[in-house]
Amino acid sequence: MTEKKTIAIIGAGIVGVSTAVWLQRDGHNVILIDKAGPAEGTSHGNGGVLASCSIVPVTVPGLLGKAPKMLLSPSQPLFLKWRYLPKLLPWLWKYLRHTNAADVERIAAALSSIVGDSLNDHKALAAGTGAEKWLVPSDYLFLYRDRAHFEEDTFGWDIRRRNGFQWDELEGHAFHEYDPVYSQGIGFAARLSDHGHITDPGRYVKDLAAHVEANGGRFIRANIEDVVRENGHVTGVRAGGETIACDAAVVTAGIWSGPLARRLGVSVPLESERGYHLELVEPSAMPRSPVMVVSGKFVATPMDGRIRLAGIVEFGGLDAPPSRAPFELMRKNARAAFPGVTWKEEVEWMGHRPAPADSIPVIGDVPGIKGAYMGFGHHHIGLTGGPKTGRLLAQMIAGRTPNVDMSVYAPSRYAK
Repeated sequence: MTEKKTIAIIGAGIVGVSTAVWLQRDGHNVILIDKAGPAEGTSHGNGGVLASCSIVPVTVPGLLGKAPKMLLSPSQPLFLKWRYLPKLLPWLWKYLRHTNAADVERIAAALSSIVGDSLNDHKALAAGTGAEKWLVPSDYLFLYRDRAHFEEDTFGWDIRRRNGFQWDELEGHAFHEYDPVYSQGIGFAARLSDHGHITDPGRYVKDLAAHVEANGGRFIRANIEDVVRENGHVTGVRAGGETIACDAAVVTAGIWSGPLARRLGVSVPLESERGYHLELVEPSAMPRSPVMVVSGKFVATPMDGRIRLAGIVEFGGLDAPPSRAPFELMRKNARAAFPGVTWKEEVEWMGHRPAPADSIPVIGDVPGIKGAYMGFGHHHIGLTGGPKTGRLLAQMIAGRTPNVDMSVYAPSRYAK
């Protein structure tokens, strides 16, 4: 590093806090600014899996034919608040244009560079911070009814193989010997090693943020109004009616990044994928590893004193209250997946995943404004890709060249 800078990071979820940690290690002064607090949004409620293999976007070929049936069935994990549809349509049109094999391959390659080594990225991030205790190396399994059900997903598994992922297959007795908690109706698993999970995502990110503060970083709870520029250079951020001086600013506010990005000349087609979780507190048995139950498209993750079920995609914007049907579906799916498990109470949560229409995060410098950067739009893999995103941003701010082709994530692709 040649120059010590003061950097304002707007948004204190996993991406923002990761950026702060890596910048601080480079010797910079950091200011974390968030309207609520560290990990009060999606970073609190995510599924907790370091899902390196989750590089296949939702927009696979065939989605157009399946989506209407899914929306009309209460047993499918796709929901829509129909009143929101007119507002959703412009984004949805752009999103659905990517439901072809060539775009899926391109998106998967881009995501793989951000999430493909997540466990090691998290180990490097958390080392010496006090947050290490929440990080658990583990397998990650995709559960199917049988081999025929697994083979219906050949397209996605072939993409994972081409991006370097390997797995083994557990069938029938072998799977139930691995983990007897599951129903006999689940008879096949694809098991990926070298993954991991966080046993309390919210506290993990809070501990990382506390480490930043303990090492001289500042945290300010405020709504950001704008990034202040003079002669094309960032000079501060305006928050809570005052201007906070800084040499650079990084927008890492998840779904709430959109309006601020537009002020900086970057118009990202960004929508909220409303995500739900249901926690089963003090369960009578715990899954051995995090799993994706493919029939219900939900993740079950063993956490600190509870099982967290997460998944569901609902489109309904930022303002509508949570729907009841997604919670009921997860509850039903949980009872079907592990019928012998009981629990003492439940905790429900709904949050907002930031979804750009091309399924590729926005990471990098803002064209035409020196000292302005962005890191948001990770859909459902923000926890998985947060540490790598933060490290890449820190490298760019320091003037170093990352060993990743950053052009595919560049904010310039959405410049006005």
